[in-house]
Amino acid sequence: MPVADLLVRHADAWGRATRHPFLDAVRDGTLPPAAFDTWLVQDAHFLTDLLRFQARLLARAPRPAQAVLAGGCVALVEELDWFTRVAADRGLDLATPQLPATIAYGDLLYRLDAADVGTALAALWTIERAYLDAWSSARPGAPQYREFVEHWTVPGFASYVAGLEAAADAARVDAAAGDDAVVLEVMAAETAFWGMALG
Repeated sequence: MPVADLLVRHADAWGRATRHPFLDAVRDGTLPPAAFDTWLVQDAHFLTDLLRFQARLLARAPRPAQAVLAGGCVALVEELDWFTRVAADRGLDLATPQLPATIAYGDLLYRLDAADVGTALAALWTIERAYLDAWSSARPGAPQYREFVEHWTVPGFASYVAGLEAAADAARVDAAAGDDAVVLEVMAAETAFWGMALG
């Protein structure tokens, strides 16, 4: 079963993860700057955890998946550099402690180290596809947030997500029984992560 079928199978959970009130508020301009800044700092923490997870996954992935995973690791390093610049421009402290939703998401990534490679790739693709679809739903974004929406919806990111999908499909000889549970856990973590800044 292609990993994309999991999104259809769990359409309600996918909608909650990618069509969140946080994103609506980014689109219409009603999101308070402080809430966006909270989310930015926590997303920088999450990206650090994601880079660690992805580097570990790269080391055990089948050869055909390694190029896209390696490219993703390089992109995450560049993204963290970008977050550092954005934080400096906005006067944000990236050393602010992680909030519970961020900690829980990081714990999920750590637990995925014990999953088979196909399941871990399916989870990684779900994470990145959720990010792409979520920010695409916020387009074009209110003027104060537009540069961020554009940054996270560039064609290169969409191509990367497509590459992850192909890698995940190729690595899954048989649909793993745990994929539904893992994908649902990722969707729940995404939903909680958007809500964190509004809470």
